[in-house]
Amino acid sequence: MSSRRPDTGTGSRAHESLYPFLYSGSTDLAAVLEEARRSTVAKAAEIMDLRRAISARDGARLRACARDAAARFAAGGRLLAFGNGGSATDAQQLATCFLNPGGTSRPLPALGLASDVSVVTALANDIGVEVMFARQIAAFGHRSDIAVGLSTSGNSENLLRAFTEASKRGLLTVGIAGYEGGKMAELDSLDYLFVAPSSSVHRIQEAQTTIYHVWWELTLAALGRPEESR
Repeated sequence: MSSRRPDTGTGSRAHESLYPFLYSGSTDLAAVLEEARRSTVAKAAEIMDLRRAISARDGARLRACARDAAARFAAGGRLLAFGNGGSATDAQQLATCFLNPGGTSRPLPALGLASDVSVVTALANDIGVEVMFARQIAAFGHRSDIAVGLSTSGNSENLLRAFTEASKRGLLTVGIAGYEGGKMAELDSLDYLFVAPSSSVHRIQEAQTTIYHVWWELTLAALGRPEESR
């Protein structure tokens, strides 16, 4: 195993700012491990605080959104989930949660709109990246469906266009963003917007994962208890 210190390029300097104890040149293993422990505990505390803040602010709205989503599913609707990069992975995970909920819950129809590589690359190449979700919603979307878009910044043009298209067609529209919501916070086409109010991409994405998993569980619960989904 090489004992070289990490290189000092731009990428390494960015990592150094996050984990300075790994770049100090220290040979004191105990001190390095202690600093790593402190860093881990601090990051865990940050995400727990963020989750508590979101729960206090948006708990009631998450339940209301879940009831609305359950009503759409009960009427034969589907989930159309989308995002870019890591958010595309989250969107597909959300779709998978509904398709394969486990236990005794019945599977629900859900699509991850970033997952069909042929469709996504054709639209991005032939027309433009900004339409690759809106065009799919125009083709697949019905009034009983649910459109959920995830973005760390809240500024992705292809999500903004997708929400506009979905709203025009009568879909239930749900946005999940970070920072202060970005341009998604300015949209009239969103029925619900849930924001992870942080400037750290890491904490935002961790909190967003919690948001959509809680929403998924609440939606299943509402479907299982019709009297609560009214």
